[in-house]
Amino acid sequence: MHCGPSTRSPRGCGPSTRSPRGKVLRWRDGPLALFLLVLLLMSLMKLVHHGAHEGVTGSCHQLWIDDSQSLLVDCGTFQGEDARKKPNPEIEFSLRGIQALLLTHVHIDHAGRIPYLLAAGFDHPILCSAPTAKLLPLVMEDALKIGFTRSKRLIKKFLGQIRKLLVPLPYHQWHDCPGGVKVRLLPAGHVLGSTMFEIELKDGRRAVFSGDVGAGTNPLLNPPVSPERADLLVLESTYGDRLHPPKADRQAELEAVIRRTLDDSGVTIVPAFSLGRTQALLYELNAIFERIQETEHRTLMKRVDVIVDSPLATRFTALYKEMKSHWGEEAQVTLETDDQPLVFENLTTVGSHSEHKETVRYLAKHNLPAVVIAGSGMCTGGRVVNYLKAFIGQEETDIVFAGYQAGGTPGNYISRGSDWVRLDGRRYDVRAKTHQLTGYSAHGDQEDLIALVEGMTDAPKEIRLVHGDYAAKRALTQKLTEKGYHLI
Repeated sequence: MHCGPSTRSPRGCGPSTRSPRGKVLRWRDGPLALFLLVLLLMSLMKLVHHGAHEGVTGSCHQLWIDDSQSLLVDCGTFQGEDARKKPNPEIEFSLRGIQALLLTHVHIDHAGRIPYLLAAGFDHPILCSAPTAKLLPLVMEDALKIGFTRSKRLIKKFLGQIRKLLVPLPYHQWHDCPGGVKVRLLPAGHVLGSTMFEIELKDGRRAVFSGDVGAGTNPLLNPPVSPERADLLVLESTYGDRLHPPKADRQAELEAVIRRTLDDSGVTIVPAFSLGRTQALLYELNAIFERIQETEHRTLMKRVDVIVDSPLATRFTALYKEMKSHWGEEAQVTLETDDQPLVFENLTTVGSHSEHKETVRYLAKHNLPAVVIAGSGMCTGGRVVNYLKAFIGQEETDIVFAGYQAGGTPGNYISRGSDWVRLDGRRYDVRAKTHQLTGYSAHGDQEDLIALVEGMTDAPKEIRLVHGDYAAKRALTQKLTEKGYHLI
């Protein structure tokens, strides 16, 4: 949908047919009303959504600087039900006039279509934070192997091209951007390197793209920072209709699951995204095991295995450790006494596929407690599926969901309490105990999103909600409207 200067007024574009007081303006209302309408239309920024406007995934937004130039903010993959509606990942919009890609972070629903963008001829700068610039080639390598090509030559060529386009920028400073505008990066607190973009146009107006906003509770991340002002705020709304439990509650719930695993010698399966969630869980599991050892006065090294079965997650964790200077304040304090908070004595990483298969067989054969962290986070594929096939039918199994589950994905069905789920085309009965630890979500909840808006020095003139389903957008719209904000 395009909400910009136009003689048409698509449904949902808000004020394009109304006066500032909310009265509907018609041609017969006279010259003054027509003049006000023209002024209002001229004041609107031209913004086109190529994803994540009527759904949650596939974030991709095009902001027009003038009649011939624009900026692209994110270029992500569609997932779940969104992917069924838009199965073709190829770029279907014109690249003419796009001066740069502003990348908020490296999750595939924000970056996964970059290979297709390059294949379509994009050769302009990719502006991002320094951590994102380090992480993106690894994400792209994995995305290329899964959905684009297995050719090592083509992958090497693409990665070389991406590295040439990357322009890492520091936070909190204004930078010149192609097209004659300025941009500033602010921490978004969603994943290491995640960024909000402030864009100041030539006439002084500002558009702000929140990207994905974190909850501010991940010790490895700096919390979100509200922008000063915005003529247009494009705000995510993933959890706009719910509240997360307090941080202490989420830790207690995870610890209870771990203690249950120790007591019944079951397997706890954590479908986790390789980047962000895995590292946050490792950090907290380290602390949980230390507490359990202190209360039981014995080591857990021979009592439970913690298995990270994801080569990609292992590589991301190594990069996380290299970028300790970008960690949040709590983790920085921990580093003063523990130089390896992501590594502990009973942690095992699984590399090759043959090692993965052997690990699944070993756990199935021996009645030993284990915590398995494996991808993918929504159970749509990857190594976690084999663990689910082996253990989802056992009552001793715990399945812990610590992140958003897109509609239509196996993870969504399991987390909602379905009696069965289809994995790789086969039906499996669900007897495992499931847990939804929303407190570990990388997305902020309704209060976090409202706090971001209220933290702005000057209230945003207009807010556009993206990256959320209908219920989440409706609930957040109602709350923000009640507080006097103008949503379009």
